Amino acid sequence: QVQLVESGGGLVEAGGSLRLSCAASERTYNNYAMGWFRQAPGKEREFVAAISTHGVGKYYADSVRGRFTISRGDARNTVFLQMNWLEPDDTAVYYCALRSGDGGSLYEFRSYDSWGQGTQVTVSS
Repeated sequence: QVQLVESGGGLVEAGGSLRLSCAASERTYNNYAMGWFRQAPGKEREFVAAISTHGVGKYYADSVRGRFTISRGDARNTVFLQMNWLEPDDTAVYYCALRSGDGGSLYEFRSYDSWGQGTQVTVSS
């Protein structure tokens, strides 16, 4: 199983920016689709963004489209989530995920089989 490690979370004021990073333990990760999910206290884990195999397609939740950008790093074992114009409702633990197979919707957390430990993002009003 691929190991994933997130970093870059923190506390920011509304309107500010953060950049999350996810490093995978295998260089073959570029052949896998990757996603970001988040979970706020008392709420279910929800889809944030995903990038398809080789980065051809990028997908976003309606709530973050136009503010967040997912991308792959040049190191080919990292994926980033640039978050701009953050809002208090963006406060959550953010998780990086990897889908090693070809099946399942990128919008569904059940489609992913490797997860990071999560990084806290807190946006103050």
